[in-house]
This record gives sequence, C-alpha cells and structure tokens, in this order.
Amino acid sequence: MRRSRNVKIVATLGPASDTYEMIRALHEAGADVFRLNMSHGTHDEIAAKHAIIRRIEGDVGTPIAILADLQGPKLRVGTFANDAEDLAEGAAFRLDLDPAPGDATRVCLPHPEIFAALKPGAHLLVNDGKIRLKVAACGADFADCIVVAGGTISNRKGVNVPDVVLPLAALSDKDRADLEFACDLGVDWLALSFVQRPEDVTEARALVRGRAAILSKIEKPAAVEAFDAILAVSDGIMVARGDLGVELPVQAVPPIQKRLVRRCRAAAKPVIVATQMLESMVTSPMPTRAEVSDVATAIYEGADAIMLSAESAAGQYPVEAVRTMDKVATEVEADPTYTQIIAASRSVRGDTVAHAIVAAAREIAETTDIKAICCFTQSGTTALLTARERPGVPIIAMTSLQRTARRLCLSWGCHCVMTGELGRFKEAVVSAARAARQGGFATETDQIVVTAGVPFNVPGTTNILRVAPCDERLIFTTDPG
Repeated sequence: MRRSRNVKIVATLGPASDTYEMIRALHEAGADVFRLNMSHGTHDEIAAKHAIIRRIEGDVGTPIAILADLQGPKLRVGTFANDAEDLAEGAAFRLDLDPAPGDATRVCLPHPEIFAALKPGAHLLVNDGKIRLKVAACGADFADCIVVAGGTISNRKGVNVPDVVLPLAALSDKDRADLEFACDLGVDWLALSFVQRPEDVTEARALVRGRAAILSKIEKPAAVEAFDAILAVSDGIMVARGDLGVELPVQAVPPIQKRLVRRCRAAAKPVIVATQMLESMVTSPMPTRAEVSDVATAIYEGADAIMLSAESAAGQYPVEAVRTMDKVATEVEADPTYTQIIAASRSVRGDTVAHAIVAAAREIAETTDIKAICCFTQSGTTALLTARERPGVPIIAMTSLQRTARRLCLSWGCHCVMTGELGRFKEAVVSAARAARQGGFATETDQIVVTAGVPFNVPGTTNILRVAPCDERLIFTTDPG
C-alpha cells in the first residue's frame, strides 16, 4: 500500500480500535505503525491486538510496525479520608510516608526515593501540574511544602518532580514483565517511559537482547539535559510533550521539540512527535485550526512520525483522526516551502563511504529525472542514512529480513519491500526495478538509483551506486555483472 507522503503516522490502539475491521480501516486510512499502550489492558488483550495487526499485514501484503509502550514507574499520592481536599494558595501541606488517609494538611507519598532526592526549593506537581507545591523543608520521610498553585487534590493523583533526577529505575517490576512479554510476542519497537539518563536505556537493551528496537521517550527535564547521551544509545526517540509540558514551562516545549527533532535527523534515528496532536477529535469529527497547525509544524520540522493517542485509542472518530493527519501531511509535503525548509535544515554529511553513497544518491535523484532511490539493507542503516538526506523522490527500502522491513515503517519516506536473499548486484538491480514498477513509483521508461553493499547480506557494507533503467531487458543488455 503506497502512501502519498513521507512522514509516518502512529496510531494507538484501545477500546475504540480493537477489532480487525477497525484496525484495518485505520491502516487503510493512513496508519503505518500501531502503538500498544502497556499501561492499559491485560497481556491477553495486548496479544489479541498484536495478532490482528499481523493478520492484516498478511492480508494487505505490506509490512506494518508494532510499537509497545511501557508504562514506566508511576508516582502517586495516597488516599484522603474525604476522597478529596481543596488546597489554598499559600497554605502549608505535608507529604510523608504515613499510610493513614490524608486531610487538608497532609497526605501519604509512598515513594521514599523521592524524599531522598528532594531539596528545599524543589517543586512537586500534582494532577498534571494543576497543583504546584514548593518544598520548604524535607527529610528522609517527609516534605513540608507551600502551596504555590492551589486546587482540588484527590485520591492517587500523579506526582511529577521536575527539579531533581530521581534515583528511580526507568523499569518497574511491571515494566520488566511487560518487556519480556512484548519481546516474546514479537513487537518491532519498545518505547521506554521515564528515561532520565543513558543508563536507563542500556539497562533495557540488556533485557531486550536485540529482539526489538528501543525508542526513548523524552518527557523529563533531566532527559532533555542528557539528550545527546540518551540519543547515542537509543534506536529512536519520542518527544512526549504531555509530561514534558507539565514539568517544564509550556512555552519551553516548542523550542525543545525543534532542537530534538533536528538532532535526531542529524543522527539518522527516527523521531516521533507525540501527545495531544488532534486532541479535540476524541469527541469531535473535526480538529481545531490550532491542532492542524501543530501537526503541520512537526512535519515542517522533518519529524519521521506523528502520533495519535486517545484520538485513535478511545475517541469517537479514530478513522477520521488518522485520515485528517494523512491529509495534513500530504498538503504540507506538497508545499514548496516544505522542500526549502527540509533542504535548509539538512545536516552535515558523515565521512564514511556509506554516507557518501547516500548523499550522492540524493543529489543524482534531485538533479536528474530519477523516480526513486532503491536501497538494499540488512540492518536498516542504509535506509536510515538515506532517509536522513530527506530526498525529493521516494525511498524504496529493500531487505530480506522481515524485522528490518517492519522497523523501517517508522522512518521518514521509507517504502519497505521484502526481497529474497541476493548474491549478485545485477539481481539486486532487477529486483529494484520490479519493485519500483509494481509499487507505482516508475514505469519501464523511467530510471532509478540503486544502492547496495557488496558482498551482499553483510551489514554496513554499502559501497555501490548505480543509475539503472526500470526495463529489465536494458539491465541485462547494459550490465555484464
């Protein structure tokens, strides 16, 4: 199924999208990647959705990526004797380890690791930042706070601690069980929540053991500060603007989004922009103009993918939300300004043969009448490097490895095609020409660029480029190899 755009769409599955008919409708409307949120649903329910996606993949004949998103440690206050209390600005309020029900003066915060890290002057945010507390004094089992922003606090509301790096592992016991389950299930990407430092990623990678690619969610100020180190050990990034917008001033999030997207592009690693992109479509068949502009901004920045959360998981109009994203992306990418912005923000090339090959492929494609760039890849690296160039023609990523094809479904512009194992470059050129014709990218009278590594089936050996005709007869008569 050929898309008329380069940016990919990630759709979260949930109660509103748990049947074969609905999930297939989402894919046909434009969803390239399906997100399974491990915070919701049992393992049996997650496995059922996974099986449906794989069945649809077989029915439509194109690879589909599956992303499992781990919950991460959840920090919450305890309960109140009256279920809820109103906190007035300027009032004193204590957090402690006492499990007794709370009142208007105190409540349990059953996380001693938070108290161990707190210092006077630090802030705690409750209920998505609606209530803001400032620490006046603290110890190993308490924090005496002043209410900076008041409101109603109720049972088990979430707590954010933006000012300190918490001595918490990114993986809870639930996450470890979910990780093993998801990897055994066969997901393609695993998203890590609550990442604060690169060690969080390396810990998860040791548990994953190569069974899935790792996507780090950037949702903490500490992760922003350590971003380059986190990016270096991650396979991809999600700019999770929900918690990021809670823990940082909201006006700081757009510049951070732009910087992170650009760094991911420079590193040739896919980046998803996520959270509340079409939030109003949870209950409305039409988005707001501001939401459409937000989606468009992420596309203009060159993000690999844009994501729907509640809109497709629990909303009333999941297919319409995907279709809206698809239309916005198609319109933006047809804008000449988009091409200019993408070209102006292209990163400096690397100094390897592979970097030179993919850069040359883009330049040839954009300065001559080339219809597509066909890159043969085993690990996916060549396709990622080609995608980093953001060429003005389609990228056909050809691989004999199903897991590579699925993972590349998240990467900008990659149209993934399965091919058999090849032994000679001529076979690769013939296979590329057929894929270009069958996918509607070119006709027999057109030309394509083919990149590959010789010897074949060895990762990291991209070393050859050819401008080839799409007519197989000409391939055989002009190439003796």
